[in-house]
Amino acid sequence: MDLIEETLASIAPLDEAAMRDARDHQARLTKPPGALGVLEDLSVRLAGLAGQCPPPRPEPAAVAVFAADHGVHAQGVTPWPQEVTAQMVANFLAGGAVVNAFAAQVGAGVAVIDIGVAGELDAAPGLLRRKIAPGTADMTAGPAMTMDKARSAVEAGIEVARELVASGARCLLTGDMGIANTTASAALIAAFTGLPPELVTGRGTGIDDATHEHKVEVVRTALARHGFLDGLDQEPMEVLAAVGGLEHAAIAGFVLGAAALRVPVVLDGVIAGAAVLVAAALSPDVLGACVAGHRSAEPGHTAAIEALGLRPLVDLELRLGEGTGALLALPLVQGAVRVLHEVATFDSAGVSEKSAGAGGQSAGRP
Repeated sequence: MDLIEETLASIAPLDEAAMRDARDHQARLTKPPGALGVLEDLSVRLAGLAGQCPPPRPEPAAVAVFAADHGVHAQGVTPWPQEVTAQMVANFLAGGAVVNAFAAQVGAGVAVIDIGVAGELDAAPGLLRRKIAPGTADMTAGPAMTMDKARSAVEAGIEVARELVASGARCLLTGDMGIANTTASAALIAAFTGLPPELVTGRGTGIDDATHEHKVEVVRTALARHGFLDGLDQEPMEVLAAVGGLEHAAIAGFVLGAAALRVPVVLDGVIAGAAVLVAAALSPDVLGACVAGHRSAEPGHTAAIEALGLRPLVDLELRLGEGTGALLALPLVQGAVRVLHEVATFDSAGVSEKSAGAGGQSAGRP
């Protein structure tokens, strides 16, 4: 059994008994039933993931920023030069990016993984060298990568998840960096959802109308090249190898690794959404570990999370990537679990509950 098969075999459904205990506990807390809305549902799901109520506090947390380059950049889908990927990795490592600022605010660690940057990076604290190749090939001319490289990148993501959890992380967050990676994301999302390219292809780092129209056609060309316009009938790993990026593969593995370890993983934006479509196709139960941190301004992200059945916690029209949306949502995830640990029950606090015959949906103040 190889690492991917071993990981898939370790992923199990959410524990129904633990979720029932969490629902019962929520009903006894000193608040009106359902008053915390989505956060109550989240706490129940995290109890099911952990197999206990209350679940472990999702802290400390670590964001893994997977960085890679893309051969489709040659098609002119973005005005940004490819070397920006490596330059931004250096910025992450120097602590000068938005991901660093947001991570510092919520107390999360930052790991930067070179999974496929075109060019060599200098050694630096926080850099994990897992380079599979110096970027992908142009997906409009052939497969973005071989099956072997796709599998190796998925395995690298699994290994990073294991390493971060072994070092103490109890909540993982996805991050990414790669010029032209929204183009590959759109192709993956279109392939898995069956939606047309024009509905899932966004403006990425901010492109004009003409470039956006060209980008849509590049995605359409790639889908046609690999036979995805007529319906998806290929295995998930084959789709990933055809039009995905090395960071998509690694994030898919990262999420699978987290689910196998029963550790929650907070997803960032469209790149993570595309990657989780791959992971969920390999193991639907992986979604039990996934929390959609936010809704990206990229249209493909909405398509992906709707297909996955995930509800985003934050909607701020973000489109930066790096893990920034996931980091902003982290306190909400932690707060949902903290309620189960710290909020008193009506009995323990000596607070009167709503009488059995009272009307309305929530209890009044005693």
